[in-house]
Amino acid sequence: MPHTLVSLLFAALALTRTDAAYPRPAQPVELRITVVFNNVPHRPGLTSGWGFSALIEGMDKTLLFDTGGDGAVLLANMRRLGLDSRAAEAIVLSHIHADHTGGLDSFLAENADLDVWLPAEFPAGFQRAVTERGARVRPVSKGGRLFGKVWSSGPLGDGVIEQALILDTAKGLVVVTGCAHPGIVRIAETAGRLTGKRIHLLMGGFHLMGADRAEIHAIIVRLRALGVEKLAPSHCTGDAAIAQFRTAWGKDFVEGGLGAVIEVPVQ
Repeated sequence: MPHTLVSLLFAALALTRTDAAYPRPAQPVELRITVVFNNVPHRPGLTSGWGFSALIEGMDKTLLFDTGGDGAVLLANMRRLGLDSRAAEAIVLSHIHADHTGGLDSFLAENADLDVWLPAEFPAGFQRAVTERGARVRPVSKGGRLFGKVWSSGPLGDGVIEQALILDTAKGLVVVTGCAHPGIVRIAETAGRLTGKRIHLLMGGFHLMGADRAEIHAIIVRLRALGVEKLAPSHCTGDAAIAQFRTAWGKDFVEGGLGAVIEVPVQ
């Protein structure tokens, strides 16, 4: 009896079936961070620019950490990555510099129904402008919980005032920095002191461009002593420092450039 078209198709599938064609289901994740603005390239097809921004999913609310330096670039990158700006329910701004706040106005034009958490030291005019665009300003004056499992380091620094984002996961803390102007070690120490937990992943800008090898080595020693398990430096960390961190952390070094997707599994 001649084969029917259906039977031929099933036979072909049986011959070509491989593990690659039928991948196992992805491991459930508690947290997903997608870097949507960065001057450090990683994924092709995206537009890089000086600054930093990351979309964070899985922490009670979907939130955007910083907004990069250019709103049009930020939104275009998000679209290319299949991300919807309207899904964000909160924004956390690390510090006032334009490479971290420059995309805010364009983002709020698409989605203003959200809370904007920012250091209380932000100028009153900036805070008023955010309110006028329809968003709700939430000034942060000290370290602690913002909502759910999302914490702030609180405003830190003697010059540029900056807060870092602290995400409490089953694997440990995920700490996200904008530029780490107050010092990356100080931020890591603050996260541990506030929560009493170790750091699973430390990522973002570490502000080490121009630092010499001895200074970077000293920071590596101190972060190791704090038990920082994984590291994903980018933005203003500098190529030389990134290379040193990559060597020091080895298999626990995580790519954190533009388009990187970092996932923390449930267990």
